[in-house]
Amino acid sequence: MSSCSFTMQQVLVAFFLFSSSLLFVNGSNFNEPHSHQGVVTPFERGDPKVKLDKKALTILTSGKPYQTQIQSGTAGRGMVVQDIDAPTDVVWGRILDYDNYANMVPKTVESKNYKVIDHKPTKANPLEQTIYTRMKVGFPMLKLEFFIKHLYFPSENSLTWTLDYDKSSDFNDSCGYWYVVPHPDKPDWTRVYYSVEVALFDWVPKFVVDFMSSKALTDATAWVKKYSELEWSKQAKNRVSSDGDTAGESGTASTGAAVKKERTGLSFFSPKKRKEKEAEEAAAVAAAAAEVCEEDGDEEAKSVGEVLKRVGWTRVALVAIVCILGLYNASLAFDRFRDDGN
Repeated sequence: MSSCSFTMQQVLVAFFLFSSSLLFVNGSNFNEPHSHQGVVTPFERGDPKVKLDKKALTILTSGKPYQTQIQSGTAGRGMVVQDIDAPTDVVWGRILDYDNYANMVPKTVESKNYKVIDHKPTKANPLEQTIYTRMKVGFPMLKLEFFIKHLYFPSENSLTWTLDYDKSSDFNDSCGYWYVVPHPDKPDWTRVYYSVEVALFDWVPKFVVDFMSSKALTDATAWVKKYSELEWSKQAKNRVSSDGDTAGESGTASTGAAVKKERTGLSFFSPKKRKEKEAEEAAAVAAAAAEVCEEDGDEEAKSVGEVLKRVGWTRVALVAIVCILGLYNASLAFDRFRDDGN
């Protein structure tokens, strides 16, 4: 019992000593500069030139992160490679969404940009944006605040960062690196490379040091993968919905156009246009009638000709003489009737 009690006393004393030590530590301060201008070597932008062998590719194909080492000066740094089922612009959208890190990144309790500077990139200096972010990570009995200066090089698929040494951070130093490129074999996929180095003060507990130096590597690529794929899936659903709406609207528009065309063909004219239309139709009817009459006249003439051919010109002449004599006799009778009346 006494041994157990003694152990509990040790824990309480250790906690008291640790808590007391924090009172004498210079904590983070937005308005004061850091104690130095950098003790770790910053990352270089661009391709890390990591060779992925068959084993590495098998791990990546399974959806897991692949961990390796890269050389930095005389020391090595851990790097994680991860394949993500989302295009690079979606992945960059998650990485650069610093104001939303508290909702995505493990252990992050606060994150907010306090300054963003846009640059005009050149061939000599492809830097496009500098992003200053205030972050706070939380652990049991401890929260660490630090200020980061991010350098974004989209033309080189890179983002690097260091501490903002104009602010005092709870980290002794930190630097990191993202390299984001399209997947070499899968369309609309991305391959990301991530590395970070953190130097902590002696007063920081060992479990925090262990987390920041090892687990933070795989956690970083895990949350980027998760939220990038969620965003890409959401966009895919929106595209399908939008395509369906567009198809429906297109079908409705086509039907409406057909109805309008049909109505227009029936007689949707202004009064003036209607009269002109009627006049044109009347003229067409008259022309058609004249043509028919002309054809009928031709047929009649043909009939008369055929009759003449059948009876002969002699008989026609005799009939004509009879008609003339008949008219002559009628004329004589009319004259006689007139004389008797007188």
